[in-house]
Amino acid sequence: MALEPEFWAVLEAVAARRGQSLAGLVTGIDTARVVADQPLASALRVFALAERG
Repeated sequence: MALEPEFWAVLEAVAARRGQSLAGLVTGIDTARVVADQPLASALRVFALAERG
């Protein structure tokens, strides 16, 4: 999955804060997508932006 390093940094920080693996966080975001046809990369970017507030 190709994401900019800044997005990966946020996702890794969230995973660490929650005590889960990065893969586990990504899987959770993947299964929780409301818009099924939204690309996973887009869902990850939106999630990371929401976490940064």
